[in-house]
Amino acid sequence: MKTFLQDLRYAARMLRKSPGFAAVAIGTLALGIGANTAIFSLVRAVLLEPLPFADPERIVTVMEMWKGRRGNVAAGMLADLQRDSKSFDALAGARYANLNIALGDTSERVLGARVTRDFFTVFGVAPALGRVFRPEEDHPGGERVVVLSHRLWSGRLGAAGDILGRTIRLDGELYTVVGVMPKAFDYARENEELWIPAAFTPETLADHDNHNLVLSGLLRPAATVAGAQAEASTIMAGIRKLHPQDAAERDFKIQPMREILVEDYSDRLWILFGAVGLVLLIACINVSNMLLARGALRARELTVRSAVGASRGRIARQLLTENLLLGLAGGALGILFASAAAGALVAASPGDVPRIEQAGVNGIALAFALAVSVLSAALFGLAPVVRASRGDLQTGLREGGRGTYGGGGGAGRDRVRTVLVAGQVALVLPLLAGAGLLIRTAMHLQRVDPGFDPRGLLTARISLPRAAYEDPRSVSRALSQVVEELGRAPGVASAALTTQVPLGPGGNSNGIVAEAAELDIKNAVDARLRIVTSGYLKTMGIPLLRGRGFDERDGAGAVRVMIMSDGLARRLWPGQDAIGKRIACCEGSPDDPMFKTVVGIAGDTHSRGLGEDAYPEFYLPIGQTPADGWNWVQRSVTLVAKARNGDAGTLAGPMRAAVQAVAPGVPVYELRTMDERLRESLSQERFATILLASLGVVGLLLAAVGIYGIVSYFVAARTAEFGVRIALGATARDIIVATARHGVPPVALGLAAGIAAALAATRWLRATLRGVSPSDPITFAAVVAVLAAAAALAMWAPARRAARIDPATALRSE
Repeated sequence: MKTFLQDLRYAARMLRKSPGFAAVAIGTLALGIGANTAIFSLVRAVLLEPLPFADPERIVTVMEMWKGRRGNVAAGMLADLQRDSKSFDALAGARYANLNIALGDTSERVLGARVTRDFFTVFGVAPALGRVFRPEEDHPGGERVVVLSHRLWSGRLGAAGDILGRTIRLDGELYTVVGVMPKAFDYARENEELWIPAAFTPETLADHDNHNLVLSGLLRPAATVAGAQAEASTIMAGIRKLHPQDAAERDFKIQPMREILVEDYSDRLWILFGAVGLVLLIACINVSNMLLARGALRARELTVRSAVGASRGRIARQLLTENLLLGLAGGALGILFASAAAGALVAASPGDVPRIEQAGVNGIALAFALAVSVLSAALFGLAPVVRASRGDLQTGLREGGRGTYGGGGGAGRDRVRTVLVAGQVALVLPLLAGAGLLIRTAMHLQRVDPGFDPRGLLTARISLPRAAYEDPRSVSRALSQVVEELGRAPGVASAALTTQVPLGPGGNSNGIVAEAAELDIKNAVDARLRIVTSGYLKTMGIPLLRGRGFDERDGAGAVRVMIMSDGLARRLWPGQDAIGKRIACCEGSPDDPMFKTVVGIAGDTHSRGLGEDAYPEFYLPIGQTPADGWNWVQRSVTLVAKARNGDAGTLAGPMRAAVQAVAPGVPVYELRTMDERLRESLSQERFATILLASLGVVGLLLAAVGIYGIVSYFVAARTAEFGVRIALGATARDIIVATARHGVPPVALGLAAGIAAALAATRWLRATLRGVSPSDPITFAAVVAVLAAAAALAMWAPARRAARIDPATALRSE
């Protein structure tokens, strides 16, 4: 320990003697270590942090698979699983709903969930206050009770100490508060803020057609996901026999809940973590090159120490201590950088990244930074320490500070440094290629036609309380009145309503069957249902390609009609005109299919995002809403208005006023312009692109610095030689070419290796890319050109300096 402390003090003195070297080396390491720590904090919060439940590894999500798509589960299928499955300790369903909560004289929207009695048993989290539901409360006619989230209780309800036993009004009905969940449970699947009993009727529990529940299950201790999946598939086979019209071609799909929560971000975060690891390697190579150059200048010092009795091991230990001090200093500065970077990343991240708000430099992140600092010291110090410990005493005394300690032909033929520079170039090329491909993807998505015109459009959600709007006709009538009121407002060019706007929440899908096909679910095509008012297509700027739109003729009791998207029409009747054709969907029975006639063909819309293919859609007029249609969407709809002056922000007031004029007390929420929805739909791609592009630029700068360093070192080592050559008649061009010959080989070697590495690495981006392949030749050519240009610029400055060497000055200094 005494020797170590002595080495540490000596290392600190040596760094103080070279403040420029120390500042550049520590800053370079701080950049690499800080970036790795910041990204690690994100990866840990989103992917690695255990879920705040009693047995998180036993919690699974149960879904239905139909025609290759995952979806929610019917209440009847939940009942069948609960009755027949042996794999679960508990299995519960939840249906999420927008609820209006009365707070004084106003109402606000909250996201709640109607859950079955085993919901809290699945997660194994006890309430912070009070209790959860009793079994008898999850039955029709049971007492109306509610459990609150900590977020709702401490925020909008002011952390009231007497909250238990108080009543709150939800959608016009009184509920008694029986419990408050702990803060750790604020992060639930959909970030819901309260829970009320589902209280399913026997008819609902026998329904295998309405697929609207999210199922969560707690596996038995000895059960596995694979075993539960096999059992569930067997149960579904029995359901298919009993309910062929509802369950044909369906199966259960069971996945760990953690996978479901993070699957949209898992691959992207691991890719970013790998990319930032490359940046750290590039930084370590840079510092290693700097240490090799510094080792040459310290050759006489190390030789003298060896001459007076220091062993090679003792010298190596001294150098390792210096490297460790550099690494720890870089880590300490990197932690400060990571703290700022993590906060910026959280602020800039898409809003739907689970648990990202928990990212930050905590104790585990500090331990990670310490480990990375020590590992970095080992990485960047390996080559210099090995070089120094192999030094030859007589050669070192003879060459003094002019060569590389350890001989081997001098600095001009330093193969180690050449290999290191080649490694830098090879490492930075995959970063640049990945960033280039994501930028090409972003450019492609900007050119995608969304299928609607977002200019001047404002959207907002409203949810009518069931207690006041039990009759479906009253829902249609009230919503139509809201649209009429809004359409009369000054500044509104047109107004409409839909159950789901493109890129927005809500809505549902239905299987539809063409009249000519057998009325069997096997012949059904899944399509998104939109219940709309007559001016919807015009307001949204969705083109009507053929036929007509909805008008006053399309009310209750009239011929049932629909408009469908062009892609759906081509799928149902390829090569035929769909106008006048009839389909069965949404309601009716085999004896009375309640066919609907196609009266119009609308353009396709990218309703799920510009990066997704247009999905089949169809539209029904609000006056012909299916009898159960408003229950499907829980009376939640989206208002759309187009501004006369093109400024959508001016319509918020008229939109609220129109709702209050027809449905007083109903809150208006999620006000978004369609331009905002478009930007939000690209937030994941934009976040990943900015991060990877930033890492690519950092890697490029570090690589350029490394190339500059080796060429500058080469010039410094051969100053006398260049002076002689110039004195003998060599031109500036000759000197520049001779200098470039030393920098070009490692760059060329690095480019060749980097292209191979990039072709392998960019395959991981395949699922993220749109409109470009992982091996896109244009992107790779551009990246190689940029990297070669950066290398040329890095070599140009020292080459020009060599060409301007004064022979007399060079020879005198020698």
